[in-house]
Amino acid sequence: MTNYRVTVFKPYPFTVGQKIRIEGSRRHGDWEVVATGEHKITLRCPISRKEYEWDRFCYAVEEKESIPWPQE
Repeated sequence: MTNYRVTVFKPYPFTVGQKIRIEGSRRHGDWEVVATGEHKITLRCPISRKEYEWDRFCYAVEEKESIPWPQE
């Protein structure tokens, strides 16, 4: 098996009360996490105080050097 540089995406483990900033997305801006579920997350805008429930969409990203790909 050959080793490659692989980018790994994992769902981000949000916590209620967390202050976040989203960049590079249509949901860009500052938000507060008000609820989390297995498939949904509820965010509140700190300016308008409006809340929105969305499917989880943020992922933590890391790049790993010299790992097997594809994973068996």
